[in-house]
Amino acid sequence: MRICLMIEGQEGVTWKDWLALAAAAEAAGLDGLFRSDHYSSFHAGPSDALDAWSTLGALGPLTQRIRLGTLVSPVTFRHPSLLARMVATADQISGGRIEVGLGAGWHEREHAQNGFPFPDLPARFDELEEQLQILVRSWTGERFDHRGERYTLLGQRALPRPIQKPHPPIILGGQGKARAVELAVRYASEYNTMGSVEDCRARRVLLDDACRRAGRDPATLALSVMGFAALGETPAAAEDRERRAFDCMPNSRALFGNASGKFVGSVAAVAAQLRAYAAAGVSRMYLNHFDREDLQAIEIMGQLARIVASLD
Repeated sequence: MRICLMIEGQEGVTWKDWLALAAAAEAAGLDGLFRSDHYSSFHAGPSDALDAWSTLGALGPLTQRIRLGTLVSPVTFRHPSLLARMVATADQISGGRIEVGLGAGWHEREHAQNGFPFPDLPARFDELEEQLQILVRSWTGERFDHRGERYTLLGQRALPRPIQKPHPPIILGGQGKARAVELAVRYASEYNTMGSVEDCRARRVLLDDACRRAGRDPATLALSVMGFAALGETPAAAEDRERRAFDCMPNSRALFGNASGKFVGSVAAVAAQLRAYAAAGVSRMYLNHFDREDLQAIEIMGQLARIVASLD
């Protein structure tokens, strides 16, 4: 199992913060640094929100090893030709370390604030599918035409290509609904979810069955989980770190406040929890880190990463 640092970039994370977080993730030996792709805070007031792909491109030459990506970019934000170029550029700059989390979008208030269209969910999934078609062809194909419901491209040949072949890994996700699974089987290298060990075990079976029906090797579609961790030398230290983290982002209590997807305790105790997830088929864990000034927490995540590195 691999451990990645996950940052909610729309919550006032400055460029100075990004530099410190990236350096800490590399020093800790984490697998990657991933960030949300939002322009509006989840809280009532405005907050600094650096553009996700600009940030990742800038971090490319300032890092050496960690994977860099979004979790996830809404298809409602960017034309797929623009996103294809952004990803290819960041992949070139980073030497081939970019990953692309893509989703249908969900934060309606954010769309209204920024003037982005927000059609109903089936229409957003239609757009997700069409964007996936264009992205893959832009990264891998020769000159092509695309005539779809939303986009028309004539004689497109997007150069340069990304470094990674056939293209940067695509991450899709959800809670195991049919259409999300079908798109993941067709386009993704990883399916990201949230939930308990039992939830993940059931989704692993669901993904495996869908891959077999499509003629795909299930081993080529990884399963990952987004969670929250607060680690400490003692239970009291871990609980104090949890309190400080949720004070930084109170709205996340509703998402990570229960036992499912929350990992609070010593490194050994949390490693034992992650072993159960690994046994359920999870090969990657994204750990949300809300208190960006707490760089020691990232160092401790590195200790966890070294313990669970052999759990695949």
